Amino acid sequence: MGLIFIYHPSAYIAEPLISYMTPLLSLLTLIYIISAIGLAVFSGAIFILLILWIIYRHQKPILPDVADSDLPPVLIQLPIYNEQYVIPRLLKAMTQLDYPKDRLRIQVLDDSTDETIGIVADLVARYTREGWLMTHVRRPIRSEFKAGALQYGLGLDDAPFTAIFDADFVPPPDFLRQTIPHFLHNPKLGIVQTRWAHLNAEQNLITRSQAMSIDGHFVIEQTGRNRGGLMLSFNGTGGVWRRACIDDGGGWTAITTAEDLDLSFRAQLRGWKYLYLPDVAVPAELPPQIAAYKAQQARWAKGVTQNLFRLIGKVWQSEHVTLVQKIMATIHLCQYVPQVLLLMLTILNPILMVAGVLQGLPLAPLGLAGLAAPIMYVISQVMFTNTVGVFEAILRRPNDIKRTPKFSDTVWAGNQYALRADWTILCELALTLYTGMAVVLALRYMPSLIPLFVMQTYGFGTIVFWGMMQERQHGRVSVGACHGKPHA
Repeated sequence: MGLIFIYHPSAYIAEPLISYMTPLLSLLTLIYIISAIGLAVFSGAIFILLILWIIYRHQKPILPDVADSDLPPVLIQLPIYNEQYVIPRLLKAMTQLDYPKDRLRIQVLDDSTDETIGIVADLVARYTREGWLMTHVRRPIRSEFKAGALQYGLGLDDAPFTAIFDADFVPPPDFLRQTIPHFLHNPKLGIVQTRWAHLNAEQNLITRSQAMSIDGHFVIEQTGRNRGGLMLSFNGTGGVWRRACIDDGGGWTAITTAEDLDLSFRAQLRGWKYLYLPDVAVPAELPPQIAAYKAQQARWAKGVTQNLFRLIGKVWQSEHVTLVQKIMATIHLCQYVPQVLLLMLTILNPILMVAGVLQGLPLAPLGLAGLAAPIMYVISQVMFTNTVGVFEAILRRPNDIKRTPKFSDTVWAGNQYALRADWTILCELALTLYTGMAVVLALRYMPSLIPLFVMQTYGFGTIVFWGMMQERQHGRVSVGACHGKPHA
């Protein structure tokens, strides 16, 4: 409470303590201002993308008319790892694609260690008997995770185009007819990405929140970036690559946990073009479990930040991108840094409020009000967990990818694939109590900040509540009762 007395003359305190605390307050204030400015820059970039979306939202690319006889061979790569509940649905969707059968090669890149292996083997044998060019690929050594599997599969086929689907995605039958023709009329087009849709958006509060966040990214951000001529990242699945683009970009690598962003940026820096098709939707399964969602977000945060260090120099040295593209690409690579800055503000707000510093900063009330939208967005993205991912990248912690489990219609609670809560839930609980205490303090020191602290307490508290509730639910249900059988 010594911080209070420095800014309240009526309090009795020794002059030496004032001298000791003042430099610390100056440092904390500086950190606060830098964090606020960083968030303002991020907010400005989001505003720019929104403007670009408004301007270009009706400028839809025209699908070229291509005869069936001119359609090229396409390799479909399906990287999977322990996906027994969704693999039947995935392979069935592949056999329903409307594309010449003799030019469609389906490659199941199976790194599984459980019953999935036998299920895939049976299904591949069945579809092969029906005339499908489908192969079950088992690598002799499982290394470099998904990136390693994709690169290994490319060495087994020479198709000029490759489509990639994660295990939980279900592309519509006309997917290839909506994407491949664009390549044939633009030899510099290297990547076509489609929009993610959702199979289970209404399953629970967690999936509903994810659906809103993902829709904002795919409908607004990606459309604005692409049609505004900015660089954007491949989203890992639901897209098609020109094989020459992959090779020229340097191929898939697991140096980062976001191999999709890595390769797509390297390719664009080499001059390859990227087309995003928001009107072509590929539905996928959202993780219904908060622990799985947090693990997924932390992996993305770590991978994007790793790419920040890996690619930032190449972006600014490239001759293929303009100054505006370089600036927006830098902000894109920094997309998880604002979460660190927001966490800093979350911690510093109560301290500087009680010390009386915020009352003297003109940016405090207006700045925080202006950051309401990104604050709500970031809190919904489990801010603390993502900050951990950012620091793991900064500290160069080894990549240990924790896969996002998929359950299809199988109950997740008690399932062998379900993840358990980790130590981050305790930190989120501490932040819930901390911001809750700030609400009480704000009643006395700065009532204008009460809405902000209430929102933060609600955000952290919701994550903790759902995490604890699902952990209890997961522990109560026996594993054997929930395994079920994969869908035929």
